[in-house]
Amino acid sequence: MLIYSTMNIPKKLRQLNFRVKKRLGQNFLQEEKVLYEILSQAKVTPEDVILEIGAGLGILTEPLADAAGLVVALELDPSLYTYLTERFNNRENLRILHQDILKYDMRDLPEKGVKVIANLPYYISTPILMHLLQSIRRFPLILIMVQKEVAERIAAEPGTKKYGSLSIAVQYYTEAAVVCRVPKTAFYPVPEVDSAILRLTLREAPPVKVSDPERFFRLVQAAFAQRRKTVRNSLLGAGSFSPEQLDAAFAASGILPRRRAETLSIEEFAKLSRYLF
Repeated sequence: MLIYSTMNIPKKLRQLNFRVKKRLGQNFLQEEKVLYEILSQAKVTPEDVILEIGAGLGILTEPLADAAGLVVALELDPSLYTYLTERFNNRENLRILHQDILKYDMRDLPEKGVKVIANLPYYISTPILMHLLQSIRRFPLILIMVQKEVAERIAAEPGTKKYGSLSIAVQYYTEAAVVCRVPKTAFYPVPEVDSAILRLTLREAPPVKVSDPERFFRLVQAAFAQRRKTVRNSLLGAGSFSPEQLDAAFAASGILPRRRAETLSIEEFAKLSRYLF
């Protein structure tokens, strides 16, 4: 196995005369143990195409390019993009793009077999994740580093305090697992909270059948909008259904209207959705 180093981040940033931009959520991985955990979980082979979001200083980019058939690395910061193109100018299997993932045309990627690996900025991790899950391209594996609380919410099960609309939205598309918790000291500059590595494995098909996923997700969001209320009162407060509609749907589905949203499984939400729509 090849040996990689996360480099001396503060020293490298000084050499580049680079100032960290908080507005871009820039925190650079400096813990080698975490680097190897990501590589272990990714299980990259020469047949793989990797989409790396936020290549930064190329700490993860290098071992990915050594293992994969092709790496497409996106970097939004113009200074880091310039540094990366100079550092990896002789890599034929590495494409470095000055791109925002939310504006990147996924049709430029191969149709199948693209794994996503990223250390996502805290402030925009959920929009990026949902953008990936709803993309024209289906990614068999999404391995991301996010805020620990967000990772736990995504992987949460019904009946727990962390379980919510985000859990259902992500688990509709993938099987979610928190594979490693990462202390904030693993990054420079040190963020205010700990992180976690989240592994999302694409499902062959969603665990439930719904006629309109968009309306289904809106229903779930409305149910969780006021967590302390019963699911019936939350949906009534959303203003989309009459009391009669709700009572009929709860009766037909066999779901008690006095339950709270956090106790309903994705299967129960799907059943309620079918009767309401």
